[in-house]
Amino acid sequence: MSELPNLTVVDHPLIRHKLALLRSVDTPTKLFRELVEEIAMLMAYEVTRTLEEEVVEVVTPLETTTGYRIAGKKLVVVPVLRAGLGMVEGVLRLIPSARVGHVGLARDEESLQPVEYYFKVPSESESRRFLVVDPMLATGGSASAAIARLKERGVRGITYMCLVAAPEGVRALADANPDVPVFTGVLDRQLNDVGYILPGLGDAGDRLFGTK
Repeated sequence: MSELPNLTVVDHPLIRHKLALLRSVDTPTKLFRELVEEIAMLMAYEVTRTLEEEVVEVVTPLETTTGYRIAGKKLVVVPVLRAGLGMVEGVLRLIPSARVGHVGLARDEESLQPVEYYFKVPSESESRRFLVVDPMLATGGSASAAIARLKERGVRGITYMCLVAAPEGVRALADANPDVPVFTGVLDRQLNDVGYILPGLGDAGDRLFGTK
C-alpha cells in the first residue's frame, strides 16, 4: 500500500466474509441491502477511531468516576446518492446522534463524469467532521466532486469510506484531495473499459434498489 498512502483497508474476517456474499451474483436484493448496512457499521467502528473525546464525570450506582464522550459538534454522514444511502443506517446504528447530509451525483455513461443534481448539508458545516460514504470508489470522479462541494462550504475534516475500491479511483482521489483519508473494505484489481471495478460486485445502486 506504500503507493497509496491515503488508503486504509479495514481488513477483518467478518468484513471479508460479508464482502464475499455481497459480490455473488446470486445474492438477492434484500440480503444485498442488509450486507451493505452491516459492512458499513463494521467499518465505521474503525473509521471513527480518531474522533476527539472529552473527559466527563460519571456517577455510577456506587461512586463517581471519570468517563469519556465524543467532543465537538455531531458527526455528519454524507451519502453520495443514490447508492450511498445503503450505508447510512449502518453508520447510524453505531452513531445514532450523527447528522445526515446528501450529495446527489449521477455518472454520465459516455464521459464517466459526475453530474450534480442535489446538495444539502447541516448548518455550521465548517465546524463539523464529515464522513462521505459510497459503496464503490471506481474512477474517483463522484467522490472528488462530492468532496469539492463540501470544501466549498468550508468543510475541512473529511473522511471517505467505501466498501470496494479500485486503485485508479484511490489515486485520483488522493491527487485531488491529499488531505482526505480513504477507508475501504477491499482494494480490487482495476477498472474495465467502461469504468466498472473488477472483480467488483456490479452496479451497487441497482443491486441495492432492485433496478437496472
